[in-house]
Amino acid sequence: MVNLDAFEILLVEDNPQHVELTLRALKKNRLANNVRVAKDGAEALDVLFGSAALAAHKPERAPRLVLLDLKLPKVDGLEVLRRIKSDERTRTIPVIILTTSAQEEDVVKSYKLGVNSYIVKPCNFDKFVQAVSDLGFYWLLLNKAPL
Repeated sequence: MVNLDAFEILLVEDNPQHVELTLRALKKNRLANNVRVAKDGAEALDVLFGSAALAAHKPERAPRLVLLDLKLPKVDGLEVLRRIKSDERTRTIPVIILTTSAQEEDVVKSYKLGVNSYIVKPCNFDKFVQAVSDLGFYWLLLNKAPL
């Protein structure tokens, strides 16, 4: 059963270490109290579009931000992005690609599908924490999103 409690960020990441680092960075900087983690693309789509989610879909239950890895099991990040940006109910949710892929082809495809930002994960721990903190600060506190 999908948990329909409101959450601020949907983190779609299959690497447990990256999940832990991202959660630590967000909590350390008090940027998000409620982060929902999806471990693959299929789970992310179920969280956003599953029958239970659709039945109770309300704007206040949608995430304010999606942090999306590209290289995911089951359904890849580009397909998740395509589905988010092609559905009227989720189109305006900011989606940030947070990935290890610096391939120009991935960057171009992501922007063509409507990604709001594309960030290559820094290898250095401190830089990774800073990048996630900066993302959270901008997209959750500074950016004005539609209701």
